Amino acid sequence: MDFKKKVTILGSTGSIGTQALEVVEKLEGEIEVLGLACAKNIEKLRAQIKKFKPKMVCVSDYSDAKVLESEFPEIKVVSGDEGLLEIATNKEADMLLTATNGKAGLKPTIEAIKCGIDIALANKETLVMAGDIVMPLAKKHNVKVLPVDSEHSAIFQCSDGKFNFVEKIVITASGGPFLNWEKEKIETARVQDALNHPNWSMGKKITIDSATLMNKGLEVIEAHHLFGIPYNKIDVVVHPQSIIHSAVEYKDGSTLAQLGNPSMHIPIQYAFTYPTRLEGIESKSFSFLNQTLTFFEPNLEKFPCLSLAFNAGEIGGTMPVVLNAANEVAVGLFLESKINILDIACIVEREMSKHNLIENPTLDEIFMVDEEIRKNVIMSV
Repeated sequence: MDFKKKVTILGSTGSIGTQALEVVEKLEGEIEVLGLACAKNIEKLRAQIKKFKPKMVCVSDYSDAKVLESEFPEIKVVSGDEGLLEIATNKEADMLLTATNGKAGLKPTIEAIKCGIDIALANKETLVMAGDIVMPLAKKHNVKVLPVDSEHSAIFQCSDGKFNFVEKIVITASGGPFLNWEKEKIETARVQDALNHPNWSMGKKITIDSATLMNKGLEVIEAHHLFGIPYNKIDVVVHPQSIIHSAVEYKDGSTLAQLGNPSMHIPIQYAFTYPTRLEGIESKSFSFLNQTLTFFEPNLEKFPCLSLAFNAGEIGGTMPVVLNAANEVAVGLFLESKINILDIACIVEREMSKHNLIENPTLDEIFMVDEEIRKNVIMSV
């Protein structure tokens, strides 16, 4: 079969990776899965290997790699950080989908860009931590960085990546599970309350970020780097129905918005098939009939993480690294029921307030600050 595009997927067993493979299955004959990488979900990876027959796979542990190697002798199996870099830089690939959690996606993305491989970006941390490095590098190597987040995909679809006449962009937020909770009640929220997102099915970390609106803050920083838009021209609007995924306002007063039912299949497929559109996996399209769409300003007193993200982005340098690292560890502590959900913002603000800023950090300095902040948060609990 003559495939039109060859794709490697980092984080294939997670929420985005799984849905990406559903898109591949729907687009039979369009996309070849060249490589798959996951951390520890070997059973799920094993099933993916049997169905999609990649040429290479990567897992975290060497012992897991040896097991898979014996089961699938026709496939190259690699492991660890070195293996992740190897699979990400396979020059047979046309595109790398980075759907890993946290900072793990940064180095593989950078090395793939150096190899001229287009990026389908589902890993916010890549641009939050090192947007000033990643985007100029992509331009230098003539590599497309195509957004997979529904909000950034919406902005890209409304602008086709051209921002000369854009006045501002509007990023929508569902408001998460605590939109209508009082602050005092949010403080008592249990983990299962925070994971009960009203609209989207996502991994645990991003779901908690949605509950605190940190996810929207990270998206603001990501949008700044992706589209070259200053922070004072990025608005966040709470839209509980999650039908309008984001909008672009032009200097002539026109506003274009992208609408659709909540589904990650749509932005994943658009990144895979850009600039063309193909019949999608979603059979139920959005109907304008019997709909009520509402919009609110975000409540920054209840959800201070959004303000912290704007501040970190505007300060720049290593401050977004601090924001991201402190938040990631704090979210982990909340998921372990060691802190309450409002403590997440307090921890992030504390680490930001005492950080000695590096204005133009190297990649090594970014990882150094990341490690330092993670240790600080763990030691403080």
